[in-house]
Amino acid sequence: MTHNLRADTITFKGDGGDEIEGYLAVPTDVEHHGSIVVIHHLPGYDEPTKEFARRFAANGYAALMPNLYHREAPGASSDDAAATARSQGGVPDVRLVGDVVGAMAHLKSLPTSNGKVASIGYCSGGRQSFLAGCRLPLDAVIVCYGGFITIDTPPEIPFNFKAVINEVDGLSAPLLGFFGADDQNPSPEQMRTFEDALTKAGKEFTFRTFEGAGHAFFATDRPAYRPEAATEGWRDVFTFLARTIG
Repeated sequence: MTHNLRADTITFKGDGGDEIEGYLAVPTDVEHHGSIVVIHHLPGYDEPTKEFARRFAANGYAALMPNLYHREAPGASSDDAAATARSQGGVPDVRLVGDVVGAMAHLKSLPTSNGKVASIGYCSGGRQSFLAGCRLPLDAVIVCYGGFITIDTPPEIPFNFKAVINEVDGLSAPLLGFFGADDQNPSPEQMRTFEDALTKAGKEFTFRTFEGAGHAFFATDRPAYRPEAATEGWRDVFTFLARTIG
């Protein structure tokens, strides 16, 4: 079933009480719904990721995507804001978690919310979705080709991302992970390290690895897009959300 929806640019309180920009998409023809925090990829708060938020609403879930770069470059294009954030080493982990806390609170305040919230993230957002799931009481966590979960960024990369796999014991929600067999960030070896850590910690998780796909295979506007993998992946996403957040 495809739902009617409304999508708006809003402001809400993020980390430290800061007023930050976000993109909110909600179904308008349901009495109650689960919700999801959409964590954008490294290229930023852009139109393709807003399309993902609308897709969640069309499938009956409220979705809020915080603009993680709002403080660095308010009102800038997604490309310029991303460049500014990269020049400063990326989004600090503590601030990211605070922004997700604010997004969760806003989603739960919606009169049609059923009180359950998931997270999903793409690329660097995949790492951040996992991090949020380890530190916050989310009901479900989705990681889409999240790099630098099991390793730190190397010196030649202009970001200051540290491995977060050591926080795995804090994960309290089921996790769904998507990976491309041809990806190198995360590489198949890094994915197996991630898998081993989740298994050792006794966590509930499902990993899907797609042959012939690399990084960013969900991204319809990029050469990396793989329609078959993305279609199957979206099917898995909504099956998972139906089970975890209703």
